[in-house]
Amino acid sequence: MHDANATDLWARIRSGFVMRDLDSSLVTKHENWYASRPEYLARMTDRGRRYLYYIVSEVERRGMPTEIALLPMIESAFNPGAYSTSKASGIWQFIPSTGKHFGMQQNWWYDGRRDVITATTGALDYLEKLHGMFGDWELALAAYNWGEGAVQRAQERNRKRGLPVNYTSLNMPDETRNYVPKLLAVKNIIANPTAFGLVLQDIPNEPYFAAISTSKHIDVKLAAQLAEVSMEEFAALNPAHNRPVILQENSDLILLPVDKVETFRSNLESYDKPLVSWQAYQPKKGETLSSLAPRFGMSVEKLRSVNGLSGNRNLSGSQTLLVPVNGQESEIEAEFETFNMHLNPIAASQPHSIRYTVRKGDSLSSVARRYHVSTAQLRSWNQGVRKLTAGQKLTIATSSKAGKHTGRSSKLAKSRGGKKLAKNRSSQKQAKRGGQKRVHVAYRK
Repeated sequence: MHDANATDLWARIRSGFVMRDLDSSLVTKHENWYASRPEYLARMTDRGRRYLYYIVSEVERRGMPTEIALLPMIESAFNPGAYSTSKASGIWQFIPSTGKHFGMQQNWWYDGRRDVITATTGALDYLEKLHGMFGDWELALAAYNWGEGAVQRAQERNRKRGLPVNYTSLNMPDETRNYVPKLLAVKNIIANPTAFGLVLQDIPNEPYFAAISTSKHIDVKLAAQLAEVSMEEFAALNPAHNRPVILQENSDLILLPVDKVETFRSNLESYDKPLVSWQAYQPKKGETLSSLAPRFGMSVEKLRSVNGLSGNRNLSGSQTLLVPVNGQESEIEAEFETFNMHLNPIAASQPHSIRYTVRKGDSLSSVARRYHVSTAQLRSWNQGVRKLTAGQKLTIATSSKAGKHTGRSSKLAKSRGGKKLAKNRSSQKQAKRGGQKRVHVAYRK
């Protein structure tokens, strides 16, 4: 039974363990591996202390075993910046397609797979679905790692041979064969660390972070300064932001340590300088990084780094750059986009696009609404156009041939290690919150 009143979060986690032990030498093998690397275990639990209270609360709310809260230790070692060779990202390691289907937007500014709240919801939604399909947590976890279809096919092969269809009886890849034993090894160590010669860092059984809503764009560095936390701490709680600016359209929530919320609010209210020092710039034909960098007081290397560009990448006609505000924006206002936009270069880079003929009475905003894009995107795809005339041709990029808003479910997509996407989308959508003073402390019991 869960002990929500425990003062130590580890005790609360232990009270919710329900998964059975496996009679497998693989569990012992992984116990020895972790026990022989106390520094690794300490780094992993130190990172996890920021997220575990929230995850445990969510797991308990759904009536799931608390072993599930430890799964990010196996997936990412609680490293929010973890990125695999299969392009899986975040503490739950979602690949792009799976993340999109669970409502995790991904674009030039923001990657929701690294958002702690959104990714946790998606992972638990999928695990609940798999448990409903297979009836036990071992098979659900195998399917989470390998794919539900792969587990079903393995079961069918065993049925045809008259063999059992439980986890230990299935023929599966080495990664999946080791997946549950790894989790059980971590569980056993947390259940009795002294038996392995280890000491776990204390984690209080109380919220680590709170979510504060803001209606203003703000530099990441400035947000950290106003909260009086280090950039490392701020980035660990808000790892989804790809650029130096937090855009309200991507997420109106900033996660902060609970004891820094009032500090942030107070400092923000008294701050009388610009909140952003970066703007988006649309390069003109023939402009290069080497010609633009000096203009904005940057080195070419810095300009590349801020914009996530490789060393030999040329600028394309639809490439939007992030550049510093240099105090001359009023003189060259037409060359800049403001920050009340939602850029989506992923869509813009797709080969699928349509040509739209402007009709009488059309405006940029009316066409943008019709095709569910932003006016900033329309301008970036059409050489910065600002006024429309009847008969004019516009290029409108789409994310796929079927279109973005058809509501049809796409084919199940493989994720890291074989995970497949559940057909049902996550129902969670973060509600927009007005005003920067509203604060939600994450799951205070």
